[in-house]
Amino acid sequence: MVSLSLDNPLVQTYIFHSSILALNLLFAAFLTIRSRVKKSVFANPEDAAANKGKVKFDDEDVERARRAHLNALENIPLFWILGALYLTTGPVAAWATLLFRVYTLGRILHTLVYVVMPLPQPSRAIAYLIPVVITSYMGVQVALYYISAM
Repeated sequence: MVSLSLDNPLVQTYIFHSSILALNLLFAAFLTIRSRVKKSVFANPEDAAANKGKVKFDDEDVERARRAHLNALENIPLFWILGALYLTTGPVAAWATLLFRVYTLGRILHTLVYVVMPLPQPSRAIAYLIPVVITSYMGVQVALYYISAM
């Protein structure tokens, strides 16, 4: 039987990395806001009026930050779900810890190379694909574990 108590160090590791990823989401949102304010470009008329800006939906810098935020919103919740389910399979702690760390590092690097310090490809693609491979791996492991239990 797998222990999913808060006393389990692997559960604590998962929670820690999940909180870092939540902070990454907040940071990505902040980057979008910062870009909007810096360029005085807003998505809503009331925001534009309050900040003496304009409504514009195609500013390159704002859209880049927004796309990075959307990408994080599309991928990080998958980690939360699949990571939690993966814990129920009783994975080897060192391996699971490595997966959680690499995933978190990859997502942070993705945000950084997408918005903060854009680097030429394949830097962003690598920072994106490694976490995708990890969530895919965890999803497959969960499916295989539970299909054998059926």
